[in-house]
Amino acid sequence: MSDARPHLDDYVALTRAQIHAESLIAKVRTPGDGAIVTFDGCVRNNSLGRRTLHLEYEGYEPMALEKMREIGEQLHKMFSIDRIAVVHRLGRLEIGETSVFIAVSAAHRAAAFEACRWAIDTLKRTVPIWKKEFFEDGAIWADGELPSVPGAASSVESAS
Repeated sequence: MSDARPHLDDYVALTRAQIHAESLIAKVRTPGDGAIVTFDGCVRNNSLGRRTLHLEYEGYEPMALEKMREIGEQLHKMFSIDRIAVVHRLGRLEIGETSVFIAVSAAHRAAAFEACRWAIDTLKRTVPIWKKEFFEDGAIWADGELPSVPGAASSVESAS
């Protein structure tokens, strides 16, 4: 396990621009690392048996960044890792574009693999970012849920 100090070399961001994996990998690489594990979540051309045209991501940005930083702190407490980089896109994304990218560096591969897997699973469960999928015959929020707006009543959109 790593120490509990703030990890100032970690990189966490939301962006509306294309994500460049090489620059994020460079942010986490150190001379003491024997492994860098990455996760590249990309937009696929189908969902729920339908052809996907494109996606749109929305997020509650201040809280999303806070939650992403918390994930980083948890990673350092749970796994023997050096650095992390986590970037999530917002806005419209086309087929094949990266929506989320995570890089984890560590002295040994097992810790890097485990931390990267834990990071994406936790991000998907806890970070307030919502995906809208666009098809030829309409659009739905992932899992049929609309993003909640702080202070507003919750609503659900039908997937029909």
